[in-house]
Amino acid sequence: MPTLECGGRLLDLSSPQVMGILNITPDSFSDGGVFFARDAAIQQAREMYRAGAAIIDVGGESTRPGARPVSIQEELDRVIPIIEVLHAELPVILSIDTGKPEVMREAVRAGAGMINDVYALRQEGALEAAKECGVPVCLMHMQGEPRTMQQRPRYENVVEEVGRFLQQRIEACLQAGIGNDKLLIDPGFGFGKTLQHNLQLLRHLSELAVLDCPIVVGISRKSMLGLLLDGRPVEGRLHASVAAAALAVWLGAAIVRVHDVGATVDAVKVAAAVKQIS
Repeated sequence: MPTLECGGRLLDLSSPQVMGILNITPDSFSDGGVFFARDAAIQQAREMYRAGAAIIDVGGESTRPGARPVSIQEELDRVIPIIEVLHAELPVILSIDTGKPEVMREAVRAGAGMINDVYALRQEGALEAAKECGVPVCLMHMQGEPRTMQQRPRYENVVEEVGRFLQQRIEACLQAGIGNDKLLIDPGFGFGKTLQHNLQLLRHLSELAVLDCPIVVGISRKSMLGLLLDGRPVEGRLHASVAAAALAVWLGAAIVRVHDVGATVDAVKVAAAVKQIS
């Protein structure tokens, strides 16, 4: 695995890393509103860093099914002050979770060293903005768009179709002048997928290695885990989330994106250590 240069900070992917989720939103599915206040968000970032997060992913717009869109200015107002403070205070890599080119540019200027885009740079101007920013980009698969993606998602072969989509987006990035060494991929668990689609993707995660990009997996607290646990609410999905993260690492994930950093860091270390034994 490579070492990624992220806006002047290095991310060592010789072993799996944990990305902590910091939602600066009132309506995210798991922790909407909890860290919406500036001081609460900054304190949560500090705690995630102390717990072992190598990356903190800052988002200002919820992508849960049915979430309302926010304006460019509203998203900027939510995330830029937080990124500025965290970049000055913590030696951690900051990622901006956005599909808006304007937010990408401003976030990188403020100190973000990575772009995490659920639209895989398909929004108008996003490819150009990511090229200008010069930081690594995570390309995620999503069938449909956040507000309607869970309305009867369909695939002939979900693993093949997700892989084909990600390959196409990698090629689009290369044509736009974004180097392969700047790209990560995310199969997009829960983004336009049923429980069976999600399970098939996880079981065959290693097949995405042919795309030759580090794999990012975000399953933490998602509804697929609630379904597996007979309808368990979000706050009761910690153990399942940690198990899913360990499985993802075993199957080839380079980065796991999670809410519960400390517990996941421990599980990832165990899974990675065993996997390295020949």
